[in-house]
Amino acid sequence: MKHLFLWTIIVSAVLFGGPGGPLPLFAADSSAVFHKSINNEYASLRNMLVDRFGNGAPKHWGPVVKGVKTRLAGDDKVIALTFDACGSPRGKGFDAALIGFLERERIPATLFVSGLWIEANQELFRRLSANPLFEIANHGYRHRPASVTGQHAYGIPGTGNVGEVVDEIEQNARLIENVTGKRPAFYRSGTAYYDEVAVEIAAALGQQVAGYSLLGDAGATFSAQQVRDALLAAKQGDIAIFHMNHPESGTAAGVMAAVPELRKRGFRFARLSDVTVE
Repeated sequence: MKHLFLWTIIVSAVLFGGPGGPLPLFAADSSAVFHKSINNEYASLRNMLVDRFGNGAPKHWGPVVKGVKTRLAGDDKVIALTFDACGSPRGKGFDAALIGFLERERIPATLFVSGLWIEANQELFRRLSANPLFEIANHGYRHRPASVTGQHAYGIPGTGNVGEVVDEIEQNARLIENVTGKRPAFYRSGTAYYDEVAVEIAAALGQQVAGYSLLGDAGATFSAQQVRDALLAAKQGDIAIFHMNHPESGTAAGVMAAVPELRKRGFRFARLSDVTVE
């Protein structure tokens, strides 16, 4: 509890500044600081977006709404493997076998990490973000569905208004940037559910919303055989969604079984930032 309390103080200071300006993201690293205090800048940005989108009335809710990008453009036999790290009470783990396989086989991938997962895996996150095989993407500060009206998905309460959507997206984007030195280009909400107003807010924050066209492990509930079969059904241009935070699942074994066969079929793998997403 003491550790979590200290972390909350540090993160709050990093995101919103303190009496002496922003503090390091992690207590042990005095070099990881923002270049300036963002108190007023963040508040101005948030207020501007609340004014701009506050009267929006969404008509749609789900994983595919207007503005969500679900496929790779072009005719090349390319697949994007994306892995979510959610950070819920039962989802703070790390699938070392899965990531180790990707590293050994030199398979690029996009890793969507939440602020909750970063909090629980600070040094591990540093290591992953330093590996050029992997692109770090935004999975939300508190892994919440992206709604301006408080919609739920899979029993998880969504953000309740425009300001909360901004906080969910922007706070995690800044958290990631503070560690990696690079602002994430892609965002996927907790549960990958959105309304179209929330997607517009993400775009205004410079975040492309990345959905998926291939359900790889169904929230880490698939068996290894189901994961293998799902991935072997991939077509060119698919964005496949898996999870990297459930080492007890069948995800690693299924991916390891499918990838060699996909390579034999002439497929290659890419990070989302390496291709055009549509």
